[in-house]
Amino acid sequence: MTSPPPPFTQVVLKVHSRCDLACDHCYVYEHADTGWRSRPRVVGDAVLARAAERIGEHAVAHGLTAVRVVLHGGEPLLAGPAVIRRAVEALRAALPEVCEPDLRVHTNGVRLSAAYCELFDELGVRVGLSLDGDRAANDRHRRFADGRSSHPQVLRAVGLLREPRFRHLYAGLLCTVDVANDPAAVYRALAELEPPAVDFLLPHATWERPPSRPAELGPTSYADWLLAVHARWEADGRPFAVRTFDSVHRTLSGLPGLGEALGLEPVDLVVLETDGAYEQADSLRTAYDGAPATGMDVFRHSLDDVLRHPGMAARQAGPAGLNAVCRACPVVRSCGGGLYAHRYREGSFDHPSVYCADLRVLIDGLAARAGTAARAVPPPVDVAGPGLTDSQLGELALGLGGPETVRALARSQLALTRAMLAAVHGSAGLARSAAWELLAELDAAEPAAVDAVLAHPYVRAWAARRLSGDPGAGLGPLAELAASAAVLAGRGDTVTVPVRDGVLHLPTLGRLVLGRGVREALITGGPTGWTACTDDGALTGPGDPRWQPVRRIGAMALEDVDPQRAVHRWPVADRLSSAAYTGWAHDLRTATRLLDLELPDYAVGLRAGLTTVTPLRPGPDGRDLSSAARQAFGAVAVARPRDASTLALLLVHEFQHVKLGAVLDRVELYDRGDTRLFEAFGLSPRPIGSLFQAVYAHLAVTAFWGTRAADGPPSARARFAHWRGLTDEAVDLLADSGALTPLGERFAAGARQSVDLWLLPHASREQPGERPLRRAR
Repeated sequence: MTSPPPPFTQVVLKVHSRCDLACDHCYVYEHADTGWRSRPRVVGDAVLARAAERIGEHAVAHGLTAVRVVLHGGEPLLAGPAVIRRAVEALRAALPEVCEPDLRVHTNGVRLSAAYCELFDELGVRVGLSLDGDRAANDRHRRFADGRSSHPQVLRAVGLLREPRFRHLYAGLLCTVDVANDPAAVYRALAELEPPAVDFLLPHATWERPPSRPAELGPTSYADWLLAVHARWEADGRPFAVRTFDSVHRTLSGLPGLGEALGLEPVDLVVLETDGAYEQADSLRTAYDGAPATGMDVFRHSLDDVLRHPGMAARQAGPAGLNAVCRACPVVRSCGGGLYAHRYREGSFDHPSVYCADLRVLIDGLAARAGTAARAVPPPVDVAGPGLTDSQLGELALGLGGPETVRALARSQLALTRAMLAAVHGSAGLARSAAWELLAELDAAEPAAVDAVLAHPYVRAWAARRLSGDPGAGLGPLAELAASAAVLAGRGDTVTVPVRDGVLHLPTLGRLVLGRGVREALITGGPTGWTACTDDGALTGPGDPRWQPVRRIGAMALEDVDPQRAVHRWPVADRLSSAAYTGWAHDLRTATRLLDLELPDYAVGLRAGLTTVTPLRPGPDGRDLSSAARQAFGAVAVARPRDASTLALLLVHEFQHVKLGAVLDRVELYDRGDTRLFEAFGLSPRPIGSLFQAVYAHLAVTAFWGTRAADGPPSARARFAHWRGLTDEAVDLLADSGALTPLGERFAAGARQSVDLWLLPHASREQPGERPLRRAR
């Protein structure tokens, strides 16, 4: 039986179809396809609204927890801020709560301004820029129509993104390779701009329109150019992510590649044009006129319809979709046949890539340089960790979970984090890593110090991003983790840590704002504290006024400095002022005391497992915002609400998601292949997994209002009746879905028992030994 195609998780949304540059290597305007000529210049509101609906329904249908949407063109900034705002707001409104939008814009930088950056900051949109290197390299192709250089404008745009207030928006640089450019000069020019990531793009070409190859440079000049860049990148300690190199290292270690250009993974990207047409990858424009077209659009077709398009199917077939020469090649797992468009010849894509020889030399070269890195991977870790007893499963099935039950979940999550870190190291192609060796040494000698660092929620969030191929997830955090563990161990160990964007990060401890020009620091963790010796000769430590420690309220960290915390659905807040921190501390203490008094059965587990509260930026129109991230056990993100009572409700609600996510990492509660959608809680239809999460979270919401209904104001009784009724119906829907495993049915029965408790009269609930009865239906 043929398995269904994987869903789209990346969408390129064209908001403008024209460009203000005239780059002569552009595949949109200068290659075979001419479809842009008939497109509307600016995307219309009807297209935006329908496109957002299609993306939202696709996320719901496939249970997606993340979708990346890239605003593109042409030049997207030509669309203007109003169109971009409408696009982002429509997308956010259409996506289900469980789906995190990863929003990007890719621009040539000419029109990027402080006003645009402020807009992107508000909307949570990261910015990628196209730049081919130094001025000589960039001017070779990226010019205005009248021949003027665009280099000064792009540098100005990068300068904006490097400012402290906008640095978090800086997604990286895209550089199109031209072998006529000096690879050392190009690398230096890009590295000086301190990008979080660089993507080196082979110029789009086919066998009928082959790439430029100066005879004096040899038959594998593109591989030679990239290997020259790689040597300098390695010598500099890999200061930023490079997707091409990272993808090869990953595939050599048996992990998926990072996109369609390398590796055998199925395509998960679709393009939406300004007229609402669905298209395949833009790179196909280099093959022939009309190559990317599907004949489908957002008004008549769903994204599932596009998945079944023959062109998409051809790019999702893995090895079976390759020609015989590629299938027999020893590096096919890493190469994947190269980019689909680059295989085109005489009306067919059933050929090796026009860059075949280059890809072979590049992959073999990187494998040789990695040496014995694959043998350095630590032995497999038991990712399940310690088991749960039957009694503990019974607690969790009721929506509860005492301290030891929650601590068992935490131990299991820590084991999973350890396994993911081992995979990160093994896939990085590092023959030696001082940070990794120190972590291993400390783990043997001071395991409590290592556990304290690795249990931080956002360690796993970074590892997950790294393993998923996020180009912004560099390897710098590995040294930061080793440094924090060394500080906590206090043995006097030293480790060199990169300083990113002028900031030294020590996870779980805080950050030291050093300013630009400092690239790394030697951290020494001694018995009386720690010191940092920076590469400009300065000696500093936690007594430096620039040190911003992680502040704690009791056992909970109020996390407003860790750079990995931006994994939640809503934008995170910047460092809190002293006054804001004082307000948060008061509200958190009040909220947890309130839960202790009013919801003690939920509070005991929350106190055992909620280690981190991450402030979010205020919601629009004062709306209450909160979020839990599946890859960040122990953390809840909240925009500070109007009162501590609301904060208590948001905390207990989101911690239900935290608990259930940890359970789902260990066991199956439902059939993940069930594609039906269910309507509950007045929300849009959603898959069985989202229904399960909603039911589990609202057990706590019902209990919260139930404790307030008896002696509270009429508004509390009304809210209790509202949530009790919706949760009661949703539990029935879940139990009768036919999609649950036997353990899932036990959880549904536990949810029924918990809800039935609130269907009894208040006095009955207070009788000792009273067992709630299932009401007749």
